[in-house]
Amino acid sequence: MTPEQRNLMRQRENVRRQIMTHDADAAVRDSGLQLNPQERARFESRYIQERRKVEQSLRQQIETERQKEIPALIQQLRKEFQIEEPGKGPVSKPAPSPK
Repeated sequence: MTPEQRNLMRQRENVRRQIMTHDADAAVRDSGLQLNPQERARFESRYIQERRKVEQSLRQQIETERQKEIPALIQQLRKEFQIEEPGKGPVSKPAPSPK
């Protein structure tokens, strides 16, 4: 990995952490709880931990749905790009002849 790529990855990770910290702060505010600094840190830590679980679960659900959809997509593309015989080109429906 090039130094530029590593730097980009670090920047992305920093942005992700900033977003997560911002969201954890918002969760504390939205909860309406009055927490001392130690409780606040525990709340934020648990929020981040549980949010990671939620995001992992959502990623799994999306991947499961994607895997269900892929065979139909491949079948559709196979029909679109199927070649009738080598050298003849793609299959196309014949135009209706005027009668």
